Amino acid sequence: MNPHLPHATHIAVRDGHILGVGTAENIDGWQKAWGPLALNRDFADKTLLPGFIEGHSHMMEGMFWDYHYVGYYDREGPDGTVWPGLKSIDEVVDKLKEIQANRKDKDMPLIAWGFDPIFFTDRRMNAADLDSVATDCSVIVLHASLHILNANNFVMEAADVKGADNSEFIRRDESGQATGEFLGQLGYYMAMRTTGINLLAIASSPETLVNFANVARQTGVTTATDLVNPMPAGSENAMRQAVDADDFPMRLVVAFQGNSMEPAEGVARMQELQTSNSDKLRFSLVKMVADGSIQGFSARLKWPHYFNGAPNGLWYIEPERLGDYLKAFTEAGIQVHVHTNGDECTEVTLDKIEEALRAHPWPDHRHTLQHCQMATRAHFKRMKALGVGVNLFSNHLYYWGDAHINITMGPERAARLDDAGGALAEGVPLAIHSDAPVTALAPLFTAWCAVNRLSSSGITLGNGTQNISVEEALYAITMGAAYSLKMESEIGSLEAGKRADIAILADDPIEVGAEKLKDIIVIGTMVGGQVHINQGRSA
Repeated sequence: MNPHLPHATHIAVRDGHILGVGTAENIDGWQKAWGPLALNRDFADKTLLPGFIEGHSHMMEGMFWDYHYVGYYDREGPDGTVWPGLKSIDEVVDKLKEIQANRKDKDMPLIAWGFDPIFFTDRRMNAADLDSVATDCSVIVLHASLHILNANNFVMEAADVKGADNSEFIRRDESGQATGEFLGQLGYYMAMRTTGINLLAIASSPETLVNFANVARQTGVTTATDLVNPMPAGSENAMRQAVDADDFPMRLVVAFQGNSMEPAEGVARMQELQTSNSDKLRFSLVKMVADGSIQGFSARLKWPHYFNGAPNGLWYIEPERLGDYLKAFTEAGIQVHVHTNGDECTEVTLDKIEEALRAHPWPDHRHTLQHCQMATRAHFKRMKALGVGVNLFSNHLYYWGDAHINITMGPERAARLDDAGGALAEGVPLAIHSDAPVTALAPLFTAWCAVNRLSSSGITLGNGTQNISVEEALYAITMGAAYSLKMESEIGSLEAGKRADIAILADDPIEVGAEKLKDIIVIGTMVGGQVHINQGRSA
């Protein structure tokens, strides 16, 4: 990703940084300039790339494996165990019954994750399903999007659903009865607080951080994000202690949850967090979640709205309120990343960013739209004009492409889903991501999705103008992501002076080509000059 030297055979590393990149002919010159250098041939037959950068993930990826996976697709855990996908609601319920029968603490909350009802067209899960698992403890099934959950009646009674006046956050049937589905951030809070489990707090624990970093290492990621964290007072201290450890195999960028407090308080908290920045831990940006998920029907879509006629989605942050936050953080010189899934939300967010920039001009703000899956070429033209970047959720093409064609968007709009080619054509800075744990952390798979645009059934989405090349996809998971985090002067390419962060691959992605890009084995990583080899994948 170094435009001055795209290919090389040797790289010199010292004190965690890159001294030089070149060929064997450069070694004598390097040694004359910097003193003796030991030649290491461990990776002579491997391919070294800049360490991959996951610009949109969550530390929960390191925590959820303590709970129970009930997703539709097979999923590999941190220890290499493959958990099979469950192909019906009955299979999910039967799995939960088995788990409950074998648990020692049967009165403790039972938490499962990865479920998505959009794959089951016959019916939706309801409270009665989960009552069949247990009636005397909380049973909660988190959807894959992490925007919706299902719960049993035990949870609904504890959450006082009957007395709740937030009806838009509780799904009801035609008779007005609550079905057990809780929607959006408020619905999530209503249900989870009854269990006494704070998932965000657990996700910041040292144990979760280590698990998350190990997952990252296995996939070639050397810098990852935790792209929304309320960061309660003092939480940064324990986080820094874990991340700054010499053997911690990853850099971490944490996005403060901007709307967790009033705008002025959020600015002050963000400025306080930035005093805790270190070489491996950064508090450099704010995250706002403006709408929900498309497949969960909680994203905000422009007319004609949802293809199957479902009601339009939710504003997680009302537009005027979003504008207040954007103005406050822009005035303070703090970069903001905004979750915008539906095209209506994207359009409104661009309006609010424009208002903020008119009030507080900032030439290099790099506010970034995250997911932004339904963006049109008109949206990309506005992003370019406003200096806004985009980080597209390319994995959606594979996992939910068929559902978007048939259920949520219809064929025409689904054809432009996660239009990476369109973003680049209009000159918009581009990154692509997994949103782990929503989908598995695997940048080479994400690159494969953006290059091939295939759904899980083998349908190609779009007409070819939305695809990007292998080289462009590799750039998006390295320098593109680094640029979105304002870290492109430190990471993202192999250049003299940058940090020695490297992904060690068994094969060359360019030689392997588009079709097999996702199948390349990751041998390990180097972070700040320290090598971390994946178990069972020797050099």
